[in-house]
Order: sequence, then structure tokens, then C-alpha cells
Amino acid sequence: MKGDGSETPRRTVSLKVRLGLGAVVLGFGTLLIAAILYLGMQTVASRLETALASETRMARYAALSTQAATFLVIATESIQTDQPPDIRTDRLASISDRIRATFGRLREDVEHAVAAVRTLGLDEQSRYGTQSLGLARMEALLDNTLRGLASDETDRARLRAHIDAFASGFDPLLSQAVNTEMLFRNTILSGIEELRRTLTWAALGFAGLAVLTTSWFYFGLIRPQFRRLDRLHDAALQIGQADFAIALPTSRNDEIGRLYHETNRMAGALLDRQSQVEAEWARLNETIAQRTEELRAANKTLAEIDENRRRFFADVSHELRTPLTVIMMEAQIGRQDAQNASDAFATIESSAAKLNRRIDDLLRVARSDSGQLALEPETVALHDLIRVVTEEVQAEVDNAGMRLTVEDIPNITMHCDPNWIRQVLASLIRNAIRHARDGVEIALTAQRSEGIVEISLTDNGPGIPATDQGPIFDRFVQGGGGNTQGFGVGLALTRWVIEAHEGQITLTSPVPRALALGRAAGTNVALRFPIAEA
Repeated sequence: MKGDGSETPRRTVSLKVRLGLGAVVLGFGTLLIAAILYLGMQTVASRLETALASETRMARYAALSTQAATFLVIATESIQTDQPPDIRTDRLASISDRIRATFGRLREDVEHAVAAVRTLGLDEQSRYGTQSLGLARMEALLDNTLRGLASDETDRARLRAHIDAFASGFDPLLSQAVNTEMLFRNTILSGIEELRRTLTWAALGFAGLAVLTTSWFYFGLIRPQFRRLDRLHDAALQIGQADFAIALPTSRNDEIGRLYHETNRMAGALLDRQSQVEAEWARLNETIAQRTEELRAANKTLAEIDENRRRFFADVSHELRTPLTVIMMEAQIGRQDAQNASDAFATIESSAAKLNRRIDDLLRVARSDSGQLALEPETVALHDLIRVVTEEVQAEVDNAGMRLTVEDIPNITMHCDPNWIRQVLASLIRNAIRHARDGVEIALTAQRSEGIVEISLTDNGPGIPATDQGPIFDRFVQGGGGNTQGFGVGLALTRWVIEAHEGQITLTSPVPRALALGRAAGTNVALRFPIAEA
């Protein structure tokens, strides 16, 4: 069922225009409030700076009072001890210099204050003008007292009169200056309080206006549109549930009204398309069923081919074993009967033995790939096993220009499949030759610890990134690149073999500095096996 609305659209103001006008009104009100707050804060900040300056001047007056008291004490003491004029002058020089420096700073402060109070009227400016006169009088009293004390007068009474004149004249002037500052500071603080009240009332008024404007904007404009959008949302959910019987009203010709109209049209088109899709879906299911059957047959054929490949792999290995056994027997007979050909026959025997071991390796790999890891454990001396491994790979190490160092191997016997362990160790050394050739050095060590023997192989190559170490023992993963040769035991099969012997394998890269063979990161592979009981 398709619905396109039965109401006649009426001409309305665009929703964008209405929302824009509402946003302009709210924005203008926000800017107005921000401007008023900014001007108020600027005024408060200016007055606070003026009040802080007044506090600074009062602190200077306090320092001046302390300095004047110190001056009186030193002058009185110098008179009472009948010190000569030059000594009195020297003793009073330091404190008088500090007093003059304080006068200088106060004069600068008063000049700045006169400029700062221009906005407060002529009375405040006049009051600060009198501060300069008071400072000049205090400085004149200081100069007169210093001249009197520097004279050659020796009469204590007359000298004491200079000090009394300074004290009696200086203290009223200083008190007047401090009182003036306190009045000025109080005036500033009261002005700040009045401004705070004014800003508070203004904020309350604007807050009320903002509430009214926002209420009008929401209830008169936004909320009705939300209701219309909710109807559109319900229609979208209905379409999402594949129910295309939609009939939204299209009486308004604004943006949402046009969206209603397009939704109605889309629902009708989807209803038509639904029937077509259902027909196409039926045909697609038939095609999928046909292709699935074809894939099932193809998988069965591939499984048969793979089984034939494995059987062929094993058959070829068995076929190669027979002529190699004959070669070994003939080489032994030839070495016994032909004295001059013994060296050649020995070489033939050694090569045939190596080739025989490779065929054994091939058979073991074939069995492991088929899920059959057959072990033939026996008791074997560790140093004999290491010797066989090093003899097998020494030529490859020499050709690579590397050095294989085998440290003292402890006299330990192991109960294991020597062929599998030999292949594992040889494969690890070949991996080091392949990936760590630039490091040159390879070290093979073994040590015994509490019923466990640990065989450790360390190289001086570039190492293995930490992100690659986790999956390196997984199937079909090769560490250090994909340059592989032959059918040697990979790390996944290596772990399988070690765990089948109830052992453990660990990989460390980079190698700790104490165990490293050089400056390169290096890689260490450690194999741990139980020691055979005597």
C-alpha cells in the first residue's frame, strides 16, 4: 500500500529562515550579555588595579615609617654618644639613602595614581596632588635634619632639637598621607560594590529575558518540528521493517514537508522494488544451491588428489631407500676388497648415509603433515648427537662464511628419537645461517639443571621483531623472511617434535647483553628435555 498524503500543501515560511531568525535573536542577546559582562569586568579590573596600587603605596608608607623610626634611633644614639659630625653623617647615610629611595618610589606611585583617578573626578585628582606636597615637605624635613646633624654643633640640646623637629613634623605628614590612601581605597572598594550590584541586577534581567526568548524559541519553533521529525523517524523504522505502507501528511511546503513527500514517494518505489527483489532472491537461491553442490564435488576431488600426493610422496621415499641400501652395501664390500679404492668407497658410503638420513627426514615430514608424528625413542649420548649435527651442517656453515662454536657438552644421556632431534637442531642451525649470516657467529651450548638438559642456540643476527615472535611457531609462518630451501623442519613442526618429547622450546630476541655474541640484537632458541634416568 502506497500513501502520498491527501492534504493540499500550503505556502509557509522556510524552516531554515525561521531557525535562522531565532538563532540571530539568541545570538544577539548572547553578544549583548557578553559585551555588558566584558565592560563590567574591565571596569572592575581597572578599579581593582587602582585599589591594589593604593595598597602598594600604603605598604611603602609603612616602610617609610619604619625607616624614619630607624633614622631617629640612629640619630639619637649618635648624639647621646657624642660622636663627631663626620661619623654621625656616615652612620645616617645608609638609612637616609633608603628613605630618599622610598620617597622616589612614592612620587612615581602618586604620579601614576593621579593619572589613574581621572575617571573618578577632580576631587580625587586634587587629593592626590596634595600627596606630592606632603612628600616634598617630609623630604625637606629630612634634608634639614641631616644638615643640622652634619654641622659642627656639639651641644646635645640643639642637636636634639633637630631630631625633635623631624619627629614632630614628619609623623603628622605621614599620617595624613596614609589617611588619604585609606579614604581613596575605601572609595574604590565601595565603587566596586556598587558596580557588582548593578551587574547582578543586569545579569538577573538578562537571565529572565534569556529564559523567555529560549522558551519562545523551543516551544514555538523547535518542539513542533521535533514532533514532525518523530513521525518521520517512525516512518523510517517502518520502512526498515520492510513495511512500505507510509502516508505522511504533506500540508506544509517547508523542508520537513518536502521530506515527507519524498519519503512517501520512496516508500512507494521500495514497495515496487520489493516484489522484484523477492523474485530475484528466489532465482539466486537456486543458483547458490547449484554452485554449492559443484563446490562440494570439487572439494571431494581435491581431497582425493591430496591423498594421492601424500601416498606418492611416501612411496617415492620407500622406493629411494632400496637402491641407497644397495649402494651402502656395495661401498662396504668395495672398501674391504679393493684396498686402493677404500677412500672413494668411504666417501660413497658417507654420502649415501647422508642421503639416507635425508630420506628419513622426508618420510618424517610426510607423516607429520598427515598428522602422524611417529617417534622411535632410544637412549643416546648428548655429545654424540651434537657431533652428528655439527658434522652434518659444518659444510653449510663454512660456505656461508660463518663460525659455529660448540662449547663443552656435558656427559648426559637422553631418551629421545635421535633422528627427530638431529633434524630439529640441524634445521635451527640452518635457520641461523639463512637469517643471521651478517652476524657471522653461531654458538651451540648445553647445560644440565635438576633433571633437565637445556640445548641453546644463539646467533648474532638482526633479531626478530616483537610483533612477529608470537605467531612464529604457528603453521606456515617463517621468521626473518620467506627465503626457505628444502623441506627442513619449520618452527611449527619443531615445537611439535619438542612437545612430543615432553620438552619445551622458547625463543628470545633480542638476546640479553650478558649472553649476546656481539652488538647485534641476536636470537636465542632454547630446547629443554628431561634427562634419561640411569
